[in-house]
Amino acid sequence: MEKSDTRSRLLKDYNYYLRIERAMSQNTVASYCSDVEQFLAFCNNDVQSFSPSVIEEFLDSRGSLSKRSQARMLSAIRSFCKWLVLEGMMRDNPCDKVDGPKLGRYLPDALSVEEVSSIIDAVDTSSWMGLRDKALLEVLYGCGLRVSEAVGLKVSSIYFKDELIRVIGKGNKERLVPMGDVASEALRMYLEARPLEFSGIGYVFLNRYGATLSRVSAFNMVKKTALLAGVRKEISPHTFRHSFATHLIENGADIRLVQEMLGHESVSTTEIYTHIDSTTWHSIIADHHPRR
Repeated sequence: MEKSDTRSRLLKDYNYYLRIERAMSQNTVASYCSDVEQFLAFCNNDVQSFSPSVIEEFLDSRGSLSKRSQARMLSAIRSFCKWLVLEGMMRDNPCDKVDGPKLGRYLPDALSVEEVSSIIDAVDTSSWMGLRDKALLEVLYGCGLRVSEAVGLKVSSIYFKDELIRVIGKGNKERLVPMGDVASEALRMYLEARPLEFSGIGYVFLNRYGATLSRVSAFNMVKKTALLAGVRKEISPHTFRHSFATHLIENGADIRLVQEMLGHESVSTTEIYTHIDSTTWHSIIADHHPRR
């Protein structure tokens, strides 16, 4: 069998493992498989050549990438090698002896409440697509959704009476998120304005042709609208999610509730989004501990 055929077969089987057995999201599966494909090409598709030194050499060859991207690549290779061990194609995982790059604490810029309002107000709502953009921004900020969660939102997952939306997050995990009066009204106005020929389509956010709005289109819309509003910060859909969490914490929301709303498995992830370090979190616990 040609080595290129071997690579295709391995990637196909690994892809199935990630999707079915690990229940990873489509975006994560695509990212992991892309990283593994690069690594296989680097190793001339020879699984038996995998070793700690080869993995380190591969990561060094990607030195132009950020440390975070290199860490993601190592994570993908570690997952792939773990799968090879499970399949009996490898005895030990060579990644166990590879140290990952040291990551700093990355904190994206948070928008002020005024900046969020100015960006949303900059949307031209004279068309149904303008109403769509406003509703999308309101959902990204007012519900703290990931962009993939927002563009994947279905009409059947909106409960206007209870002002809740059902979100499918990472690992296909569901959670209910309150959307509030403003986001609820923005969604209602947009859905009522959508062309009649799109009324039977199950997804909420559609492009001009009735297809599901892509993540790239959402990114471009956010950047364009921020520029129109005169906001010069580095903006992405995630900026609204991060700002939402930051503003909740600043207004006294419990970090565990924020964690649940954002769909984080670990509270330490929520701490990063909300600028709260472990020392502050520990002092909060100490102040309220029943045995202090």
